Amino acid sequence: MNIRALSAVVLMTGLLPAQVAQQANSNYQTEQGRKNMAAALGDPQRDEMQKPGVLVRDMGLQPGMTVADVGTGVGYMLPFLSKRVGADGRVVAEDIFDDFLAAAKQKASEADLRNVTFVKGTETDPNLPQGQMDMVLALDVYHHFDYPEKMLAAIHKSLKDGGKLVVVEYYKRPTAMPEGRAMTHIRLDLLDAIKEIEANHFHLVAEKELSRDVQYMLVLEKN
Repeated sequence: MNIRALSAVVLMTGLLPAQVAQQANSNYQTEQGRKNMAAALGDPQRDEMQKPGVLVRDMGLQPGMTVADVGTGVGYMLPFLSKRVGADGRVVAEDIFDDFLAAAKQKASEADLRNVTFVKGTETDPNLPQGQMDMVLALDVYHHFDYPEKMLAAIHKSLKDGGKLVVVEYYKRPTAMPEGRAMTHIRLDLLDAIKEIEANHFHLVAEKELSRDVQYMLVLEKN
């Protein structure tokens, strides 16, 4: 079968290309695995590396904006995003796992975050309202995208004209994660990540190292 015929079969059957993040997602496939990960995701010591207050400032988030937290997990970023956009702004928290969403909802309720709403996504689409997002934040989740092209296309549709995607990721380097785990856990290093995202209708407007040889931040505008 030639490539054109195979492409037609894929389109007609709805088959998806091979998942590309199986290694990164292995710990999330069971409820117990997600419980184990939740402890790390909600660890207050995470602030030392990720500097969430600095992050929301440097990503350009402003009062009154609408921002999506894709892969919110247990809602680690929600208090910071909620405070930054203020009462006139809106935060949309997304995840694909019901147990993570339940934990995030509880966190938001306990903190009385009244400008936060929740949505359940899929591995190919975060199901965000189309054309309503000023910003979409993907914090430590880009390497978990099994179908990055489909996710980027869906995020692109959710953004307003001139809207921005903010990606915070680990370098694919031995120093980025304990025991050199980034070399197998992270799919793309900085330059290749930029190339992949820009190939999907975004262009880079800002780049910053958040933690030396560990994490970086990209701000990309919708084309």
